[in-house]
Amino acid sequence: MKLTKKSHACVRLEKDGRTLVLDPGGFSEEDAAVGADAILVTHEHPDHFDEARLRAALEADPAAEIWTLRSVAEQISAAFPGRVHTVGHGDTFTAAGFDIQVHGELHAVIHPDIPRVTNVGYLIDGGRVFHPGDALTVPDHPVETLMLPVMAPWNKISEVIDYVREVKPQRAYDIHDALLTDLARPIYDRQIGGLGGSEHLRLTPGDSAEL
Repeated sequence: MKLTKKSHACVRLEKDGRTLVLDPGGFSEEDAAVGADAILVTHEHPDHFDEARLRAALEADPAAEIWTLRSVAEQISAAFPGRVHTVGHGDTFTAAGFDIQVHGELHAVIHPDIPRVTNVGYLIDGGRVFHPGDALTVPDHPVETLMLPVMAPWNKISEVIDYVREVKPQRAYDIHDALLTDLARPIYDRQIGGLGGSEHLRLTPGDSAEL
C-alpha cells in the first residue's frame, strides 16, 4: 500500500491500481480528491469536507463514490444519486478494494460552549491504517499505521502523546498539521517521538511512503 500525504488532514492510499482519498478539505490542494476511486470524509468541518473538491472528483470520474456520515452526505447526495453512502460507528464496507471499519461517533471537545458534531474514524484493511478524523478514538483492533492529528484547536501535545501510547501503533504519521509552523515541528517531533512509544514520522505534502 502506498501512502501519500496531502496538505493538512488529507491522505491518499493506493493499492492494486486503485485509489482511496480521505478528508480532502479546504486546507488541502484543490485537486486532492481528483483521481480517487473512493473518498472517505470523517466530518463536516471545512478543513475536512469541501464540497467543491468532492464535486471535482465525482465529476472527473463517474464511477467514483463517497462514504461519509449523515451530516456530510445530506449536503452532496442529491447531486450524485446513488454515489454517496452514509455510514456510522460499527459499519463495515469495501471501497476501491479497501476493507473499511467505522469507529467513533463524536468530534473531540473544542470548548464546552461549542456543540459537538458527529465524527467517524476509518480503520483500513484490518488495521493497516487508521484515520480518526477530529477525535482521539481508540479502535478495538491493533493499528499498524496511525494518522495522528498532531495539532488542532481541540488538542494539546500531552493528549497526542497519550493517544499514541493508548493506540500503540507500529508507526504514527502526522496529519492535521496545517496550523503547525516549521519552527515548532522539532518540538513536536522530539516530544511525541520520545514519549509516545511508537515510531513517529512526518511527510511533506506530496511525499509518499510504502506501508
